[in-house]
Formats: sequence, structure tokens, C-alpha cells
Amino acid sequence: MSEEAPILLTRTAGPRDTGAGWLVREAILAGGLVVLILSSMWLATGTFPPMVVVESKSMMHDEEDGSIGAIDPGDLVLVMSMERTDIVTLVEATQEGNENYGHESHGMHGDVIIYKKNGGSETPVIHRALLEVRLNESGGWDVPGTTLVNVESVTWTFDIECSYHGGTYNLQVEQWVPPNEGYLTAGDNNDCMIDQPSANQQGRGAGLFDSSGNPVLPIEDEWVVGVASSEIPWIGAIKLLTSGNHGSVTSNSWSFLSLTILLILASPLIIDYSSSLLFSSEEEE
Repeated sequence: MSEEAPILLTRTAGPRDTGAGWLVREAILAGGLVVLILSSMWLATGTFPPMVVVESKSMMHDEEDGSIGAIDPGDLVLVMSMERTDIVTLVEATQEGNENYGHESHGMHGDVIIYKKNGGSETPVIHRALLEVRLNESGGWDVPGTTLVNVESVTWTFDIECSYHGGTYNLQVEQWVPPNEGYLTAGDNNDCMIDQPSANQQGRGAGLFDSSGNPVLPIEDEWVVGVASSEIPWIGAIKLLTSGNHGSVTSNSWSFLSLTILLILASPLIIDYSSSLLFSSEEEE
């Protein structure tokens, strides 16, 4: 009885085995992953784009080194839609007995909002909501979370210390007559300057103005892009670098960003090396 010759199986090279095919496949997978992540974030936040990159130092708590938890230049901040969450102002979060008493966001009491100055199309501002003014049916002004109801003007002292005139005082608005309903806002690192010039009598600056030179008014609901939620530190500095707006990013942020990129690039090697060690140990057993 003769022995049969062994049958050798060969595989014809297909498109996936070629360099071009592999690149196309990887590009499709990478693009699909990006779309999946953005879609998931959009569904979770209700806004698109679901994240913004912080460009200025106006919200920093440590201007030299930055700090995780506060909002620093180069951070990516998740933006929650107004339909998904309510805005808690600083006065509501600091009034004992209020249902939102003690509420904190990004290192201080109250929420941080992203808004368009006077509803314009310029780059939005990301600052903290100090208080909200609403028109009373009787013609006066209400400030939710406070004892101010149907008042002709707003006088209030905030739980924010300011150093000026040779001493330390709490930030105040005095006999302020709001030009419209909305939120008073300020940057955590803006030397107690309220964004709205009409309420900024005691601040160190004049307040903010829009691209047409008009003073920023109290922020109406439709001007609010969203509420600042979680942050991803440092990663947004890459966008600022490519756009030329990276001057405000701290040296610490660049260092941590570089370390993060190195870890990401090295992770396949680390995983491969760990798998090899595990496989070797199993063979020895």
C-alpha cells in the first residue's frame, strides 16, 4: 500500500495582507471609533460638540502650575445641555437652608456655564454663575435662592473674598438695576471682576464687552451653550498648539500632556511585553 503525498494548503494573499489594505482597514476602524465616542458623548450631554477646549486663564485657581479639578487652559470640558441639568448659582449654593446648599463645581460653589456674549457668534465664555435675576409679575426683580423678592434694585454680598483698597472684602453688588433677566457671571481668576459692567462697581476691571463693543448683559437662557461638567486635563492643549493659542497653557500642563502621550504610545509595547512574560511563565509551569 503506497503512502499518499501530504496535501499542502496555500493561501492566496488578499487585500488585507497588503500594506494599503491594512492601512485602509485601520483608518476605517479608527474613524468608526471616533464616531462612536462622539455619538455616545452627544447622547449623554445633549450638546454637539459635547466638549470645549479652555483657552484662557480666567478660571484658574493656581495660575503658575494649574490644578486638577479647576478649569485650566488646555483642559477639555464636557458640556451638559440646559435640558439635562439645572444651573445652580453661587448664591443658591452658599445659602443655608437652600436645597442646593453646598453644591460645588470645579473647585467652588455654584455651577460654571458656557455662554455667548449677548448671544453673538464669537468664542463662548466659560465662567461661574453668581446669581440669577428674574422679573417678578409685579414689576420688581427676584433673585432665586435669596430673600430678594420683587425688589427695585439688587444689593447682595457674595461669599467671595476680594483684596482692594488696602483690605480684604467680600464681593458685592449694590443697588444694581438689571437691564434684563439672566445670570451674573465671573471668572474664578478675574480679581472679583463681574462680567456684566452694569453690576461691576466694585470689581478691578470694567467687565466684558462683545465684538461690537457693547457691554455684556445678564446671560439670558438662550445664550447659554451648556453647563460645564467633567473635565479631561491637558489634552485640549494639542488643539491650542495647532491654532496658535497655546500661550496661556502652563508648563506643568505641557509636561503632563507629554507624559500622557508617551504612555499612550508605549501602551502596545507594554501590553505585548506583559503578554510575553505571562505566556513564558505558563510554559514553564
